[in-house]
Amino acid sequence: MSNPDRRHITIILDRSGSMGSVKADTEGGLKAFLAEQAANPGETFVSLYQFDDEYEPVYEFTALADVPDYRLQPRGYTALLDAVGKTLTTMRDQFDAMPEADVPGNITVVILTDGQENASKEWRSRSKIRHLIEDLQRQGWTFIFLGADQDAFTAAGDIGIGADTTLSYSSRRTTETMTRAGRLVSRGGGGFTQDDRDATRY
Repeated sequence: MSNPDRRHITIILDRSGSMGSVKADTEGGLKAFLAEQAANPGETFVSLYQFDDEYEPVYEFTALADVPDYRLQPRGYTALLDAVGKTLTTMRDQFDAMPEADVPGNITVVILTDGQENASKEWRSRSKIRHLIEDLQRQGWTFIFLGADQDAFTAAGDIGIGADTTLSYSSRRTTETMTRAGRLVSRGGGGFTQDDRDATRY
């Protein structure tokens, strides 16, 4: 049986060149997102993966209190599907290798992007990503999709993430968006409210 008092939050963060205009807001937004987790009584671990047309783990399975500050360095194109596929298969393998009592009882994946997929090489099929996500959802994983300045609902739906946990937001409201996503994760369920949507839209 997994550990009901342990949470793991994974953030897949777009650092492509177009994120340059919201660099400071994204850094502040991530800090606000993580601050919201302090109110949760469970033991929380965080992993952060960043991507453009390259993919890089920033930190993995780090205790919330030990998470370092993040500095965004925008560059490159948007290999979103590669980033999602690599991250989810890595996480799945890590959890499969753990003693069952160490596996977090609550696993949440947050995807944040401001661009359309345009550079993936390994995971080009949205249907393969969708099947992967749907399989993990059946295992109890939660997925949140934050899409800036785009039709986030279509982008999320194409890979199997529902509208309740998708937020289509204005890049001018990046910090507010990540704060509200942090509250959603901290309360451990449900979806975005109409107030969340009104506060973060164009």
